[in-house]
Amino acid sequence: MKITADLIRKLRDESGAPMARVKQVLKEQGNEKKALEVLKKEGFEKVAKRAERETSAGVVAVYKHHTGKVGVLVELLSETDFVAKNELFVQLANDIALQVASMDPKDNKELLAQDFIKDPSRKIEELLKEVITKTGENVRLGRFTRLEIGA
Repeated sequence: MKITADLIRKLRDESGAPMARVKQVLKEQGNEKKALEVLKKEGFEKVAKRAERETSAGVVAVYKHHTGKVGVLVELLSETDFVAKNELFVQLANDIALQVASMDPKDNKELLAQDFIKDPSRKIEELLKEVITKTGENVRLGRFTRLEIGA
């Protein structure tokens, strides 16, 4: 297998791992799919180590359905404002708000276990872990509220 800069960049974007580590794992595994599995596993192990770090920054995402009858507020927390302004972080907050509007989970545990409505092969918890891996900070779902007219 030929290791190209584009392949390294692709796996880095998917896993959040440093480029040097991506290149090393590609050489060791000799296979793109196996390398990605190893990199994601390593990333999820790092997530567990960050779980106890304080999350005192973040964003509030707002979603309003086009009918105007459903609205959602979601609090997504990070360690720093720097990460809270990151495009990946903001997109995750917006995706979670859409998820809450569509699936009406009762609590955080139920929400994190749900299949992502945009890609049912992934869970909301996996999306959260991917952002943790890519940003290098603890990210956690705070509170959420869903309002619906006529419900």
